[in-house]
This record gives sequence, C-alpha cells and structure tokens, in this order.
Amino acid sequence: MSYSVGQVAGFAGITVRTLHHYDEIGLLVPGERRHAGHRRYGEADLDRLQQILFYRELGFPLDEVAALLDDPGADPYEHLRRRHDLLTARIGKLQEMAAAVEHAMEARKMGITLTPEEKFEVFGDFDPDAYTGEVEERWGATDAYQQSQRRTASYGKADWLRIQEAADDLNRRFAALMETGAEPESAAAMDLAEEHRQQITGNFYDCTYEIHTCLAEMYVADARFTATYDAVKAGYAAYLREAILANAVRGL
Repeated sequence: MSYSVGQVAGFAGITVRTLHHYDEIGLLVPGERRHAGHRRYGEADLDRLQQILFYRELGFPLDEVAALLDDPGADPYEHLRRRHDLLTARIGKLQEMAAAVEHAMEARKMGITLTPEEKFEVFGDFDPDAYTGEVEERWGATDAYQQSQRRTASYGKADWLRIQEAADDLNRRFAALMETGAEPESAAAMDLAEEHRQQITGNFYDCTYEIHTCLAEMYVADARFTATYDAVKAGYAAYLREAILANAVRGL
C-alpha cells in the first residue's frame, strides 16, 4: 500500500513542501513515482520519515540525520537504542528544569529585585519571570504573599545566596537522615521539619503549622515541587511531607 504526498503530510503533521525538500536533498526519496512524477510513499518510507522527525525534534540538523539513518553499520535495534538514549537524556534535562520551577515560583512570590546576572547566579539557568502569572494567581491575595513581598523588597544577591545556601544545607541533612533509615515521624526528622518551617518564617512570612502542612501537601501534589525535592534524593518530597505533618501534630 502506498500514500500520496498530501496523505503523508497529513499523517506526519508537516507540510507538502517539507516532503518535497526531503526528496530533493535525498533524505526521504519516495519509493514509487506515478505518471507525471507524482510521489507515492510506502511503509518503509513512513518508517524512515518517523525517524527523521524524531531526530529533528531533538535538534539534529538534516545532514546529521541523513548520516545517522544511512549508516550501513546500523540496524533497526540500534536505531531504537539510540532513540531511547536520546529520550533518556531529554527526560533528565526536563527533570532538571522542573526542579528549578520551585525557585522560580518563590522568586516571583517574593518580589525579586536582582539584576539578570545576579538572578542567574542565584537561581541558575531558569528564568524566574516565567511564572509571574501563576504565582500571583495562586497566592497574590494571601497575607503571606503580601508579607513576603514587603520583607523581601530590600533583599539583594547576598541575601538570596544566604537563603539558598541554608535551604541546600537543610536538604542535605534531610537526605543524610533518610540514608540512616530514620522514619519521617522520628524526632530527628520532625526537628528538621521544624527548621524548614522556621526558615520560611525567618526569611519570608509567618509560616504557621497550618500553612506548613498545606505546603507539605503541595510538595507531593504538584509534580514540579516533587521534582525539586526528589532531585535531592528519591522519595524526599514524600518523606518531607510526612515529617512536616508529624511536626505539626507535635507542635499543636
């Protein structure tokens, strides 16, 4: 069975002009031509097109795609393995980006006053401005948001670096505690959870036990927060949630 250039363009979500270009440069030459030069694509052509589009999605230039697909030493399994490796790398990068979302959301919620260079130094290669709308929609009307805006209005780079270093240190100690096998309801875990609450209170807004437990639920309900904590150690988000809940019970 074969398909016209228009049908293939529809299947693949690309333009007829793109298919013509692939034909002209020898990247995807249709297996059959009808009278008047009409292109017809077979199943093998569609398989090759799928691989082309995959590599293009990953940012490979067309000449490199051609080299990959025309490698005489490659076989179908090798292509699948390469695609799996590339996808794994892409997933890893996306997880790193997700781990930066919490920093971005907190930055906008707190009214960052840093220069672009300083924001890059503090928050890495993630733009805090990207989440302005979401942060304001979720928290803009709360007392905690307003208090945080007032308290952090004068913060400079040194303040944000200090805050980030303290948070990183706490995360490391939480991860070390998890390594020992201590339960999240243990006294040591609850003490660290209380330190977490006090860091928020000392730097941003009055974090009551009730607010803290709400944050704990968000850490596991919102995949971006989960990714942030689980990037420190697998399972950390859920562990932190349980420790915060246990600490709230102890404190109330």
